[in-house]
Amino acid sequence: MRILAIETTEKIGSIALLDGDRVQQRQRLADDQRSAQSLAPGIDCLLRTEKWTPEDVELVAVSVGPGSFTGLRVGVTWAKTFAFAVGAEVLGISTLEAVAATAPGNPSAIEAAINAQRQQVFACRFERNAAGDLSGAGPFEVLDDQVWIERLRDSTVVTGPALTRLGNQLPAGLQVVDSACWAPCAATVGQLAWRDYQVGRRDDCVSLAPVYGRKSYAEEKHR
Repeated sequence: MRILAIETTEKIGSIALLDGDRVQQRQRLADDQRSAQSLAPGIDCLLRTEKWTPEDVELVAVSVGPGSFTGLRVGVTWAKTFAFAVGAEVLGISTLEAVAATAPGNPSAIEAAINAQRQQVFACRFERNAAGDLSGAGPFEVLDDQVWIERLRDSTVVTGPALTRLGNQLPAGLQVVDSACWAPCAATVGQLAWRDYQVGRRDDCVSLAPVYGRKSYAEEKHR
């Protein structure tokens, strides 16, 4: 199955083309443009490089959050529009799951955290199941920075973009993933989508929506 994968949670997004779980092409989006500007030309360039037409894409995989409001809206809207236009299917992937799965090695448990602004993080603990896949030990949470730091266990492997801000506050003894692997990447989003697609998971192109994790500041102020 030919897959287009999109990840726009962080400031600099990424895209990838996969054939099943095999990554054919991958690319970081331009760091001097917003995802809304760089996503379409980036995908066009990647398709041309692989000599695929848009209609060759059978599945569009996209990270759906939690994360940046603007980045998630751009990525999910683009994925749904592209999938509808070419007749492809679409699957949304948890950004925190993509962060955890990007970590190298096969840790039995891993804690992933993404910046949630306001001195808070979106966090989730993942544990490896009998099939060798990481699965969430529960739903993700919105936690104050210090609450999250205090709950970490000595045996936990820790990863995620939140470490760029909090890495120097972690307790001694934790295993911290190399900083090059903290951010989610499109290639991993595509591989997780392929795994889920094989076991029958499907998303609806119309109803798929970003998972913001909280209301925006403007919405909370209005309420």
